[in-house]
Amino acid sequence: MIPRYARPEMTAIWEPATKFRIWYEIEAHACDAQAKLGVIPQENADAVWKAKDVEFDVARIDEIEAVTKHDVIAFLTHLAEHVGSDEARFVHQGMTSSDVLDTCLNVQLVRAADLLLGGVDKVLAALKKRAFEHKDTVRVGRSHGIHAEPTTMGLTFARFYAEMDRNKNRLEKAKWEIATGAISGAVGTFANIDPAVEEHVCEKLGLRPEPISTKVIPRDRHAMFFATLGVIASSIENIAIEIRHMQRTEVLEGAEFFSMGQKGSSAMPHKKNPVLTENLTGLARLVRMTVIPAMENVALWHERDISHSSVERGIGPDATITLDFALNRLAGVVDKMIIYPQNMLDNMNKFPGLVMSQRVLLALTQAGVSREDAYSMVQRNALKVWEERLDFRDLLLADEEVVKALGVDGIKEKFDMGYHTKHVDTIFRRVFGEA
Repeated sequence: MIPRYARPEMTAIWEPATKFRIWYEIEAHACDAQAKLGVIPQENADAVWKAKDVEFDVARIDEIEAVTKHDVIAFLTHLAEHVGSDEARFVHQGMTSSDVLDTCLNVQLVRAADLLLGGVDKVLAALKKRAFEHKDTVRVGRSHGIHAEPTTMGLTFARFYAEMDRNKNRLEKAKWEIATGAISGAVGTFANIDPAVEEHVCEKLGLRPEPISTKVIPRDRHAMFFATLGVIASSIENIAIEIRHMQRTEVLEGAEFFSMGQKGSSAMPHKKNPVLTENLTGLARLVRMTVIPAMENVALWHERDISHSSVERGIGPDATITLDFALNRLAGVVDKMIIYPQNMLDNMNKFPGLVMSQRVLLALTQAGVSREDAYSMVQRNALKVWEERLDFRDLLLADEEVVKALGVDGIKEKFDMGYHTKHVDTIFRRVFGEA
């Protein structure tokens, strides 16, 4: 991923030096287990740990690979240069390249998941703070982009919190699912290596042994992991789209923080553009772009092929680095977002009283008017509000049929805003466990 959309903490997981360090640990722990089983001499297993503080030379490994055309062999050759050729002769005993590659990839994905979970927690904290801050800040709810009925800004943040909390649960499950390792040999039968070696290596690396591997770890696990990242990215876009809508000039109910010295346009000095949330929308597309290839990787020939390998070398870093950046950016956007409560009221009153139409409709049916007649009575007045910007309540008070059914006080009572916010605390308790 390009540095512009990458944080160093996540990028470090995918650096070649990190990969080779994990490869080394896999090989060294495997040697320990082999020595314990009496398969190799203890002194040879101990010798491998002479390289425990070595910074593996990435350029040297690349140089060797240019000749061998095999990355794992290149690494093992370089390791022998540090340990000694004779001492290292039992390294990789009974193992196959995928034992190293797959186990390493899953270690990296688990570490990436930990960072992503930290990012989700930051988003959740920001959403919760803003939800309670604006729990009772009334704004109009919209369906199809059109004014519907009153809601609150707090409920908007609360629903995003609930969605992201579900994503946290999904990511925890995805992390658990991907946290397996395999040291099972050429076709996964353990013919040349004892299952105890796999158990030992996995324990040391914080993984579980893959129940059945066929030289490779089954890719349905990876498909599920990347699909989860795609869902989280879509939730980020969901929040970003709402903020972008709120920042539109004719809406302006909320906006990204605009810092001193920031410029919105090279041509128009007045501009304040929602550039961060537009960026988040684009980043979400990049993360989702990795989901279909991950699913296509599930179908491999027989015990294995490497059609998945080139894909994972790209989507592993790209998806996790991009999503990590997006989560941290979103947390900052929500935390510093500017809210305009008065604009929310002004927008709701742009068509005075119209958002109370359903309550009047229900009251008419409860007063004995058929639903068809009630709908017609309400709609004929509502359309005048649309077309002439008249006050809906005044129109109803001037409508003899409506007055006859509900009475003057009955009509006025239907315009109490508290009617629409009376269950906000109940919803908050469901989402946050507190109100």
